[in-house]
Amino acid sequence: MLESIDLSLPRKSKQRVNVEQHCLARNIVNIIACEGKERVERHELLGKWKSRLTIAGFRQYPLGSYVNFVIKSLLRWYPEHYNLVEKDGAMLVGWKDRNLISASAWH
Repeated sequence: MLESIDLSLPRKSKQRVNVEQHCLARNIVNIIACEGKERVERHELLGKWKSRLTIAGFRQYPLGSYVNFVIKSLLRWYPEHYNLVEKDGAMLVGWKDRNLISASAWH
């Protein structure tokens, strides 16, 4: 993930500083330094979330082609190594061969 930021945003850009301070710093500190109730960030695989949501009675709702179009349009503004894959009803945004984040809809 850090490589993707390094190639996407110049080191001194306000946007990069904002991402590093408001997104990454909090997550990194939380994951490394916090345990138990103090730990807020719990990154888990899509499969675990799907299982939990299904057990809770939710059903997956398909994301439309418009969502795919919008995400791909936005990714064109960034380095070519970003990609979008549709898998098991979810959309996964990745960097090179590694998924960074997934999105799915449930009801």
